[in-house]
Amino acid sequence: MTRSGLVSGKGGSMIVNTITEAKAHFSALIAKVLEGEEVIIKKAGKPVAVLNKYTPRPIKRISGVLKDQIIIANDFDELPSDIASAFGME
Repeated sequence: MTRSGLVSGKGGSMIVNTITEAKAHFSALIAKVLEGEEVIIKKAGKPVAVLNKYTPRPIKRISGVLKDQIIIANDFDELPSDIASAFGME
């Protein structure tokens, strides 16, 4: 264990023994995460959180899923006269 309480763990992970230490060294922990390390934060000696690099998951979109389920009224583009006058459009 280092003087700060941060410990290098197995397999490229770093262990932080308290949440207070995580708060105090948050920027350094983020830098380690950006380098590819995993950071494990403990509370009362038990692991409670893991910091790791965020990788966005691509959203699979399926075209036509709502086909024939959405109906747009024929007068959809027509603004009611009271609303049009409220916006000064008449």
